[in-house]
Amino acid sequence: MSPGPDAPHGAELTFRYDDSTAAALVADAVGQEVDEIAGDRTTATVTRDGPEVRVDIEADDLVALRAGLNTWGTLAEVAERAVEAGRPREQ
Repeated sequence: MSPGPDAPHGAELTFRYDDSTAAALVADAVGQEVDEIAGDRTTATVTRDGPEVRVDIEADDLVALRAGLNTWGTLAEVAERAVEAGRPREQ
């Protein structure tokens, strides 16, 4: 991802999963937050391609970029734990 002129700093988080179903669940969970997280210095987009989920973050400054990375990384981690908790247990 290359940041746009209005947001000079950017980063990309890519999460890979064992299957597309897990990736879809994580992408749906994290994607719901895109418009809900208020921030005038950071924007994010969430996309999925097969078993990969990508979060592109653009920020006005490095402090906002760091905060965005922490926020979106944590959201993905929580979604991953929820996916794992919902899987049937092997007996």
